Amino acid sequence: MRHANQLVAKTLAEVGRHIKPGVTTLQLDKVAEEFIRDHGAVPTFKGFPNPYGGPFPGSICTSVNDVVVHGIPDATTVLKDGDVISVDCGTLLEGFNGDSCYTFCVGEVSDDVRQLLKTTKESLYLAIEQAQAGKHIGDISSAVQTHCEQQGYGIVRELTGHGIGKEMHEDPPIPNYGRRGNGTMLKAGMCIAIEPMVTMGKKDIYMMPDRWTIRTRDGKPAAHFEHTIAIRKGKAEILSSFEEIEHLEGQNI
Repeated sequence: MRHANQLVAKTLAEVGRHIKPGVTTLQLDKVAEEFIRDHGAVPTFKGFPNPYGGPFPGSICTSVNDVVVHGIPDATTVLKDGDVISVDCGTLLEGFNGDSCYTFCVGEVSDDVRQLLKTTKESLYLAIEQAQAGKHIGDISSAVQTHCEQQGYGIVRELTGHGIGKEMHEDPPIPNYGRRGNGTMLKAGMCIAIEPMVTMGKKDIYMMPDRWTIRTRDGKPAAHFEHTIAIRKGKAEILSSFEEIEHLEGQNI
């Protein structure tokens, strides 16, 4: 699990190096697929089945601005200054899955959008602090909801984090809203993906005709950050990493 998630972290950083105005999301997808396969793994998103339509055509999800999740990489979506793009990545390596997401700024982004990203990322780490053996899923969910709603943001209800291991999506689901003390008790050794999906405006979303792309109803931007973690008796172990991405961002400021 560590190996698979560290590869996801390195892939996200490699994609991040190519994010700039004028680049298409399909170009980013090609960078990711080549990087993943060169490291002996398989991009788990490519061909991922959809109960509502066809399999996912990309190796990563590229969700720009008001796209919350599952944006399909294509040659016509060109990044421009002021955009944000969430890149969600999964790998299958040595029989185990990695899964992580980071929302990147493209060029100069407005202060209010930067604040959305900052708050969403903060909520992820606050949730991870609650992810300890003996606590409950509701403790994780409440941490995300409380932090983001206090800032006036919307919490997407229809999409959740999930268990992860030999399959990319396993039980239990990990919602981003809920009450402390509710839900499944966490046990040492469980691996879960926590992924706040937060909107600048209202929480309402809808699905595009491609049966993948999820957008905000009010057209306002969304942010999405995700870590895969292992539950321990004390502090959880974060198996994925944003360290290399944040180093690159620091160089670009």
